[in-house]
Amino acid sequence: MVLTKEYRICMPITIEEYQVGQLYMIARHSLEQSGDGEGVEVVENKEIHDPEHGKGQFTEKRIHLSSRLPYWVQAIIPKIFYVTEKAWNYYPYTITEYTCSFIPRFHIEIKTKYENNNGSTENCLNLTPEQLAERLVDHIDIAYDEVSPKHYKEEEDPRYFQSKKTQRGPLVEGWRANYTPIMCSYKLVNASFEVFGLQTKVEDFIHSCIREVLLLGHRQAFAWIDEWIEMSLDDVRKYEAKLQSQTNSLLVDKVGGGDSTPQTSESPKSPKSPQKKGYFSWF
Repeated sequence: MVLTKEYRICMPITIEEYQVGQLYMIARHSLEQSGDGEGVEVVENKEIHDPEHGKGQFTEKRIHLSSRLPYWVQAIIPKIFYVTEKAWNYYPYTITEYTCSFIPRFHIEIKTKYENNNGSTENCLNLTPEQLAERLVDHIDIAYDEVSPKHYKEEEDPRYFQSKKTQRGPLVEGWRANYTPIMCSYKLVNASFEVFGLQTKVEDFIHSCIREVLLLGHRQAFAWIDEWIEMSLDDVRKYEAKLQSQTNSLLVDKVGGGDSTPQTSESPKSPKSPQKKGYFSWF
């Protein structure tokens, strides 16, 4: 059975502010996490229109991350490896999916909706009774859930950080009960890896990675608020395009002319310990 979780992440901002902050954080985080031939390659980024959801933005990315995977995964994949991310952003509703040509039975789908509340909507994504019965809800507290020690920075800790421009923060324990402003990101994640003997292990690993990335990314989005709070949507789109060009350049230098099509090769005998995780657009 596919493992399904609904993550709820509250932020001390409005959904209008979050739209800008999210784009800023993803672009900056992607650049910071790229290097040594690994990171995010932006293949396509364009405006789209959907009959139901209206105007939106479509992006396709290749996420090169082989050395960031656990050893047992590195042992079975080629050295040149990437995951394809496709995202349809009809803010405040988005759909994101992840696939891998090397592992055809691997698939992640994330449906997200943003609301100005503290995570109190019990069926924000309009699930069926059957889906509700299978769903596990996980509330992520950006201030009091522990981030991995290798990612911890005191200046990005919401328990101590205070915005100079908005005066928001520090966040005290129980802040989600009465903080104003507040918004919540509701994320329904279906993770599937249909390979006998590995399904449970891989799906559990996928969700542990997703939770860590969500926690870290939202902490950073709040801690960086003074850098993006005065940006317009047009401003942040220009910033995004600039950083995407820089990120692509880092990968082109390593994979050769931007051609990152995976080739079959021997697996590394001594895989490097993963140092970075992140740069996904599911925030």
